[in-house]
Amino acid sequence: MGINNENTLDTSLQIGPTSEGMVRIYVSGEGVDLPMDFEPEDAEEIAEELMAAAARARGGEGKSKKTSENKSENKSQSRSQKKR
Repeated sequence: MGINNENTLDTSLQIGPTSEGMVRIYVSGEGVDLPMDFEPEDAEEIAEELMAAAARARGGEGKSKKTSENKSENKSQSRSQKKR
């Protein structure tokens, strides 16, 4: 599955601060339970990438330091290291 592939999975997305000073993006749905915790600075970078992607989707010029896929992979690795 990639960015441009549609799916019919019904999910819920929640974003908010944790009691430990992290920012959590939580995705849940049928067969999905995915909490992702980020340092506040990393969450700000993700927000910038979301804004850039929205601008590109509208036909604007949005800029990004890394591709979304690379950024997500790096964040997942970072999250795994923090839980150890």
